[in-house]
Amino acid sequence: MHDVVIIQDIVIILVVALPIIFIFKRIDLPPIVGYLIAGMIIGPYGLALIKGIDQIEVMAEIGVVLLLFTIGLEVSLKQLLLIRKYLLVAGGSQVVSTILISALIFYVAGIELNKAIYLGMLLSLSSTAIVLKILSEKGELDAPHGRISLGVLLFQDLAIVPMFILLPILNPSESLSFGEVALKLLIAFGTLALVLVLAKYLMPKITYQLAKLHIKEAFTVGIILLLLGTAYVTHSLGLSLALGSFIAGLILAESEYSTQIVADILPLRDVFNSIFFVSVGLLLNIGFVVEYPVVILSATFAVILLKSVIIILIVLSMKYPARVALLAALGLAQVGEFSFVLAQAGSGFKLMTEEYYNIFLASSIFTMILTPFLFKLAPMLAFKTGDILPAKEFADNVKTGGLAGHVIIAGFGLNGKNLARVLKETGIKYVVLELNPDTVKEGLKNGEKIIYGDVSKEEVLNHVNVKSANVLVFAIADPLTTRRALVVARKINSKLYTVVRTRFVNEIDELRKLGADEIIPEEFETSLEIFKMVLRKYHIPLNIIMKQTAILRHESYKFLRKGDEDSASFIHLDEILAEGLTETYYVNDDNPHINKALSQLNLRAKTGATIIAIVRNGITISNPAASEKIIMHDTLVITGTHESVDEAIVLLDNTDQQK
Repeated sequence: MHDVVIIQDIVIILVVALPIIFIFKRIDLPPIVGYLIAGMIIGPYGLALIKGIDQIEVMAEIGVVLLLFTIGLEVSLKQLLLIRKYLLVAGGSQVVSTILISALIFYVAGIELNKAIYLGMLLSLSSTAIVLKILSEKGELDAPHGRISLGVLLFQDLAIVPMFILLPILNPSESLSFGEVALKLLIAFGTLALVLVLAKYLMPKITYQLAKLHIKEAFTVGIILLLLGTAYVTHSLGLSLALGSFIAGLILAESEYSTQIVADILPLRDVFNSIFFVSVGLLLNIGFVVEYPVVILSATFAVILLKSVIIILIVLSMKYPARVALLAALGLAQVGEFSFVLAQAGSGFKLMTEEYYNIFLASSIFTMILTPFLFKLAPMLAFKTGDILPAKEFADNVKTGGLAGHVIIAGFGLNGKNLARVLKETGIKYVVLELNPDTVKEGLKNGEKIIYGDVSKEEVLNHVNVKSANVLVFAIADPLTTRRALVVARKINSKLYTVVRTRFVNEIDELRKLGADEIIPEEFETSLEIFKMVLRKYHIPLNIIMKQTAILRHESYKFLRKGDEDSASFIHLDEILAEGLTETYYVNDDNPHINKALSQLNLRAKTGATIIAIVRNGITISNPAASEKIIMHDTLVITGTHESVDEAIVLLDNTDQQK
């Protein structure tokens, strides 16, 4: 019967998880918050549908192992180099500052130093799962606060490694000298280096052999074996399971099989992660929360305030405006999932009393539950903060007084740089607004007319003479800033022509109402390119293709967005395909039919298509005679049905395919 209990508990969790995923998706909240709440309700301190949680904790630990493995797979060296400033400066400063300041507060409050440091480590981590999911869904990963958040979260994930190593050293039952601590650290990092070297040497060879088998099941089972095997090895050497799985992911990320590995592991990770977050909710003692609500709420808001203040100061020191600092701060103000893992790992070293554990657990869960609401509140607070604390965010060394009839480019990423290059070559005046101080510095060095400033600020837009500008192009991945800037820019210059880049089509209608003249949604522009390429393959005339594209854009992609069957505005492509067409064919130097007479080619008899003209040296030969020879660099004008023209082109390309 005991063996059935764990199955029963998992069934209860999954039965609860399914409706939670649906409900929280409908109310636009991350399912993780629902899992936490569900755990609180069905757990031993709630309805007691699940009473024993030992087995569930084992399943949850597997979830953490899989989560760290996939994080290792996603942390490539190239990605780390691209965001190295955010990673090292923002991430490093945040983790170290939070640990030191928190430890100092706890130490002053009378907690032993080693325990104070441990509590600081717990508070320093934020939720990678929640924050990245929300930023991704909002399309803000490439926004300034999104990149800062990504850098901080990645550093925190990497910081888990030394934190796990430090746990035994912080054990209060051991009285260690500085030399003994240094020796333990040396042994731990030496063991870690040994595992890394062995994994880097053996794993590529093993994955290659697994791939050579051409058996999908063997490949998947082999990868799970590598993952769990590495985790078990690190655990046996006195380190953590999670650390081993992270190493396995980090090594396999550099292999050519990483994409397939992620595809195989992701479904397992998502299932086990749901169990992990439910298990965290199961641990919450609701009776303790009811008994000490003031303590729990005070601790919750103290954590949010402390982490927010630290991140705001760090981001401001990086020369970003207050708006970006507040957006990043409120997004990262919660306690993360790895804090729970660290808390459970630290319980074996007696680093926290049961009372402190209950306070930590309750306040941490509440910070995670509050996170989606903080994300919704952050933009309003951030923009109001920007209005209360206006900073001179533009560079005085770039003179803009004489600008008129110019283009303002908001954002100097790939799209902004390409547009600036074209405008420069065509002699059109432009000025760039950018919030990344490093990008501004590099641009000024290269002679760009680039200014450090927030496009949503009226004083910044006035500084770049928006009243005299012709065009404002939004090449930024920040929907909130774009919407606010549209309103401000329209208020100053109602005749301004605005072009907006957006990732999501569901933003088109709102942007149109705010005054955007042209909206370029990335996902449907890709659809249009595919649409045009397919129609070209079927030799639909170019003017027809362009007309269809113009219709789609003019109607704000309505046909593609709604899947509406009413395509009355479309020209009937099936009728075009049934009709004849005229196509041209250029004769290359290596064409097998050079110097052949048209009668030898016998194109009409073989394909049904006819050569009605030859353009040679700029002269058109109409209705060429059968004796006319095909000369190098001729352009043949072919007419016929779509099918016959296709066959004619195949025949002209290759004699082996003649019928």
